[in-house]
Amino acid sequence: MSQTKAPKVRATLFCILVGVVLAMVAVVTDHWAVLSPEVEHHNATCEAAHFGLWRICIKRIVTSGGKDKTCGPISLPGEKNCSYFRHFNPGETSEIFEVTTQKEYSISAAAIAIFSLGFIIMGTICALLSFRKKRDYLLRPASMFYAFAGLCLFVSVEVTRQSVKRMIDSEHTVWIDYYYSWSFACACAAFVLLFLGGLALLLFSLPRMPQNPWESCMDAEPEH
Repeated sequence: MSQTKAPKVRATLFCILVGVVLAMVAVVTDHWAVLSPEVEHHNATCEAAHFGLWRICIKRIVTSGGKDKTCGPISLPGEKNCSYFRHFNPGETSEIFEVTTQKEYSISAAAIAIFSLGFIIMGTICALLSFRKKRDYLLRPASMFYAFAGLCLFVSVEVTRQSVKRMIDSEHTVWIDYYYSWSFACACAAFVLLFLGGLALLLFSLPRMPQNPWESCMDAEPEH
């Protein structure tokens, strides 16, 4: 690899590494969205929820006086009970999951996130092997794997967003308000870093294009 490309590749790999960390955080945490039911009386106890790809947490909160008729914020102290979705853990007693979540959406979002992690693993293996002498060509498949991982995260984010929208619009749920939390933000940031980082890494790892009309790629000086 040429001396001019090496710093760019290192900087791109660092951005991709940040994206990988954010993707891992988003997948394993359960703060993608926060759901709130309607509260008719102030100083009453209500149950807000936050969930991720694998489980949902119900938090019992004592509301205080205010203009909003929603439960929360979720940061208020209260008793919290977290359980995995029934379709991921059939033995778990979680009747509320079948009511408050869309099973197909949840399974799809989790499965696509797993594909994203698989692409990240394959991209990382190729990137590590590329550090060996004369194996710079492995950066090209690594870049594609990272870009695919970013796209999978984007699809998972969109599926989750549609799931939340359907839960709010459904007449069979108690949720009337929602907002996306920090796990969702991590997934969005990871998508941007992985997808754009993968494309940038692909451009930087391509061989030098001919500088003159009579020069071919085979005539160009080899990159070390």
